[in-house]
Amino acid sequence: MTEEQLAEAKSYGRYDVVCALGDKALDVAFLAVAALLVARPLDDWLSGYPVLGSYWSLRLLVLFAIVTALHVCVSAPLSFYSGYVVEHRFKMSTLSLRGWLWRYLKRNLLALALGSMMMLGLYWIIWTTGWAWWLAAAGAFFCVAIVLGRLFPVLILPMFFKIEKLDQPELDERITRLAQGTGLSIEGAYRIALSDETVKANAMLAGMGRTRRVLLGDTLLASFSGDEIEVIFAHEIGHHVFGHIRKLIVTGIVGSAAGFFICDQCLRVFLTGGGEPVDYKQMPVYTLPLLMLVLTLFTMLLEPIQNFISRGYERQADRYALERTGLHDAFISAFRKLAKLNKDDPDPHWLDVLLFHSHPPIAQRLAMADDRPETADRR
Repeated sequence: MTEEQLAEAKSYGRYDVVCALGDKALDVAFLAVAALLVARPLDDWLSGYPVLGSYWSLRLLVLFAIVTALHVCVSAPLSFYSGYVVEHRFKMSTLSLRGWLWRYLKRNLLALALGSMMMLGLYWIIWTTGWAWWLAAAGAFFCVAIVLGRLFPVLILPMFFKIEKLDQPELDERITRLAQGTGLSIEGAYRIALSDETVKANAMLAGMGRTRRVLLGDTLLASFSGDEIEVIFAHEIGHHVFGHIRKLIVTGIVGSAAGFFICDQCLRVFLTGGGEPVDYKQMPVYTLPLLMLVLTLFTMLLEPIQNFISRGYERQADRYALERTGLHDAFISAFRKLAKLNKDDPDPHWLDVLLFHSHPPIAQRLAMADDRPETADRR
């Protein structure tokens, strides 16, 4: 990067950190008010309606919809600033105002739909399994993760991006060759129209089982050479070879069990002061925002640990890509291009990395490649 590009990347990164911290603080403040001040009176008011008073499940859904809608209203200004104003200020977004608003609406409607089903399922587990609900909920989390993993590339992602089969035999040949001997089955390679939203470049190996596929951003295809794309894809194969997805799901189950157990203890204190047994079959609907608050706080506290583990996996996948392809120069040039296109600060503050980065900084990834002379290009 030139000095000007580096300064712009660091400025972009600072805006991103400030907005992320503001968003987290806003989430906690809103949910705390909702849990401690609003939820019970709101539940009492909803109970006054005959249908909602008789059917707890329906009242739960209505309460969740109200809390979610209020949260969207409260957070909308910051979301607009970080997602539209900042992105356009740094020339990273290609969306019009109308396009951004439409995507923002779709994201929130999808979150409302999925969240409603998950919260209804969670309370059904609480009402039916009693004190062991937190263990049953962790098992349900595993099932949901598997289902969403399969549906993501074929149902969810196409809601936001145009995806089409990639017709580039040379790239297909590279992908097929890299996948040989790894036990990885790939349904196909696809072009994803990231340029409809951003100038950033990205690639991923998405889906599970029969829905697993390679997704290459059109921004990546337009700016990167075949060797650079090959080494990026080899990195994604590295995650499969080392079982990173499986390990993340397992750690996710453990983390969710811990989070739900903490929720259970908080519910005991909230409802009885911790001194009396909780009647789980009569778990009040107004405890919903409290559960959301505790899970949000737990996720925030767990995020640095998850990021630390993820950065280790990314380094392992980087090393695999270098050893598998031998394309040292392509690896270096690919990450330099990514840093420039994405305005990614190559050497952010360590606290920024600790709190928010699931990938190692670009400077560290390049230094790792330079420390491995055995990966000099073999082709």
